[in-house]
Amino acid sequence: MQSVRIAGVGSTAFGVYPERTGRDLFAEAARVAIADSGVPRTDIDRLCYGNFVGTIAEQQGHQGPLMAAAAGVNIPATRYESACASGGVALRSGVEAVQTGTADVVLVGGMERMTNLSTDRATAGLAMAADDLYESRAGVTFPGAYALMARAYIDEFGGTREDLAAVAVKNHDHALDNDYAQFQREISVADVVDAPIVADPLGLYDACPLTDGASAVVLVSDRYAERHDVNTPIAITGSGQGTDTLALQDRSSLVRTPATERAASDAYADAGITPNAVDLLEVHDCFTIAEVLALEGLGLYDTGTALTAAAEGDTTSDGELPVNLSGGLKAKGHPVGATGVSQVVELSKLLRGDHANSDAVDDASVAVAHNAGGTVASAVVHVLEASR
Repeated sequence: MQSVRIAGVGSTAFGVYPERTGRDLFAEAARVAIADSGVPRTDIDRLCYGNFVGTIAEQQGHQGPLMAAAAGVNIPATRYESACASGGVALRSGVEAVQTGTADVVLVGGMERMTNLSTDRATAGLAMAADDLYESRAGVTFPGAYALMARAYIDEFGGTREDLAAVAVKNHDHALDNDYAQFQREISVADVVDAPIVADPLGLYDACPLTDGASAVVLVSDRYAERHDVNTPIAITGSGQGTDTLALQDRSSLVRTPATERAASDAYADAGITPNAVDLLEVHDCFTIAEVLALEGLGLYDTGTALTAAAEGDTTSDGELPVNLSGGLKAKGHPVGATGVSQVVELSKLLRGDHANSDAVDDASVAVAHNAGGTVASAVVHVLEASR
């Protein structure tokens, strides 16, 4: 099995770009990643690309070859769709291609363009990640679904709106110096608590925004890196994927995420580590409660104990376990198909020392990326390790 090294990373700034096309956004991210890697385009073997609602947002299916052309390569190219975990699944496919020796150089990327849609149209597009027959047709939206999970959690373990608000405040604080983040502005617990309620107990500031953007990474094998003297200080040493029932009604618990638990267990085993080895994380905080559930599903907190992690300072930039130093989906933004790849872009920069928040983790060597789809019916976890 070949080891998987990260040779280069790239991203657009995340934000509102209704005038830009998806191919334009991905071309920028791919160009930056390829330039960062120093790898000739002609050496890239394949493209693994994540996208969720392009068929609605741009009336564009069959995006694999389209995005290969945008990246300036003529190689086998496949689009991966797993709702909000599309980027993570694309990355996992690229990792497997390098590990098994079927490719030496893989361009992995993701893109979403959403702000050109009306709110109703965007909501309808995102709702396709839920169970249409038993959830969407009954009027369940994702804010409503995550509100059910939040209420179940607080009912079972206790907690307050202020505890949830602290997650949003923390992630906005982390995004202040990240020029790639959609929201570079400070908010307070009072701002979150006093914001309009979207689905009790979740308010406007408990939710991530609609976002346009793209991200890309260049993966290479050890063999390629050695032969071509490519600088690869970061490796992906573990990868795992898990699945749960699509509809919440079919789950035995609303306060656990078995898909994350399975993905994490496999990723840790693949990397040969335990959760205690993790120094920092980027987790899928589409809603504030989602970060709480992710930390518990990843085995970093016992079930029912992570709600106060942000309020108590554990997961802040100067805490024992910094989480979402990019700003997370909450403040960095959530261009759905790009998110799983973007997490690895951010973690790579943090571990390399060229991220705005690298000083907060200057002695870190192990990072985890957690990307989820729907109400965590899909989850992908990757372990990154830095050579010191």
